[in-house]
Amino acid sequence: MNLQLHNSKETIAVSDAVFGLEYKESLIHQLVTAYMAGGRAGTVAQKNRSAVRGGGAKPWNQKGTGRARAGTSRSPLWRSGGTTFAAQPRDYTQKLNKKMYRAGVRSILSELNRQQRLIVVEDITVDAPKTKQMVAKLADLGVAGSGRCGPLIVTETGDEKLYLSARNLPHVEVCDVAAMNPVNLIRSEYVVVTVGAIRAIEGSLGHSDDNQDGESK
Repeated sequence: MNLQLHNSKETIAVSDAVFGLEYKESLIHQLVTAYMAGGRAGTVAQKNRSAVRGGGAKPWNQKGTGRARAGTSRSPLWRSGGTTFAAQPRDYTQKLNKKMYRAGVRSILSELNRQQRLIVVEDITVDAPKTKQMVAKLADLGVAGSGRCGPLIVTETGDEKLYLSARNLPHVEVCDVAAMNPVNLIRSEYVVVTVGAIRAIEGSLGHSDDNQDGESK
């Protein structure tokens, strides 16, 4: 299949296996859930009765005091005691095969292409790290975001001037192919991709050992 360059009659040939797949909602849901779960820190921690300092001595005799029996002053029932069912650090990551990940990203890119939200440009650069120049670039591309959705600009390699120019614009994100992920692809109203980034994406997602279903041939 071919993708047309923005404001040009020229087209570039791209792989159907990367930009021409059907939308697999269940796979993409699993992909996004696993990606977001992997970003959770999981560092929450509370002290249970064994982790609270003190409480080693029995507060009073078992019998004869008229009070309820107690073995430690760090019981969750006591002030300064431990926490019942205390939260502990945990790992939220979910296992996701590489083939499933690649198949999900290919499905997202294909759906962006079908919805005409994938805009291909020969290149996008700025002369200096100026927000005004980035605003002009976005206006020329017709992707100036409004509300909570903005464009995602994907380049082949990192461009510091481009990143600094977009840093002060709300909901505008700039990344290279290596930093592209399912979440920023889905939440962006438009995805602006350079020709070099397209070739890099095809190289990373169009492996010969994957078919359209993300299974082995």
